[in-house]
Amino acid sequence: MVKVKMMNEELFAKTLKEFNVAGELVRAREEEKQGLLDEFDTECKRFFFGKISEKALASSVKKTNDELARLDKETRDNMARAKSAANRASGIISAQAPVGYRATLSGIVGGGQKAKKRKVSRRKKRR
Repeated sequence: MVKVKMMNEELFAKTLKEFNVAGELVRAREEEKQGLLDEFDTECKRFFFGKISEKALASSVKKTNDELARLDKETRDNMARAKSAANRASGIISAQAPVGYRATLSGIVGGGQKAKKRKVSRRKKRR
């Protein structure tokens, strides 16, 4: 009896879920970053109109840069997780390449790969 190799659907579903989670986290961090940039822009306008001091703005600059660096790092980490999950899913899928079988009067044949012909290179004669 011939058996067809079945996909590990549980592993594939887990990998797909991990990919989706990583993608959602990238999106969430980008939204958080946009909010932070909007907030800092408001602080700059307040400074420009004389509502806050330069010292207060300098403090805000440091906090904003630290937060931006943290968000960028998390985004890169989640992008790496998404890439890893995508590669894993691709590997699971490519393992499902169809194996050639044929039905004959004597039964089912195939399942193995034919041996490739080796190319024999001939040595050139020296004159």
